[in-house]
Amino acid sequence: MYEVLVKSDFSSAHRLRGYKGKCENLHGHNWTVEAAVSSKTLDKNGILVDFRVFKDSLEKVMDELDHTNLNELASFKTANPTSENIAKFIFDRLKTKDIIPQRVTVWESDTSCATYFGEK
Repeated sequence: MYEVLVKSDFSSAHRLRGYKGKCENLHGHNWTVEAAVSSKTLDKNGILVDFRVFKDSLEKVMDELDHTNLNELASFKTANPTSENIAKFIFDRLKTKDIIPQRVTVWESDTSCATYFGEK
């Protein structure tokens, strides 16, 4: 099995609705995102996915999130903008005919992250 992973980041604010604690207040993070694709096979050139194509796709999603209040985005009007839900949001946005992620991990700090693997 082969895996290709790309990383990116974005900065945004959010607040967790229904949460009792400091995170219910508006606050920000410098998020780090890792996205991975995997396959048992490679193309005729020995490539799973072109890094540039994969990174460009991820950057387009980061542009949607960067320097926003996540709570104000349509996708997070009802879904709480937790790390878990942000990972799923990014996973779903990356799905194209050429890129189907295996997993997306969202780091909200150096020591805390959430990963979405998709549905099997």
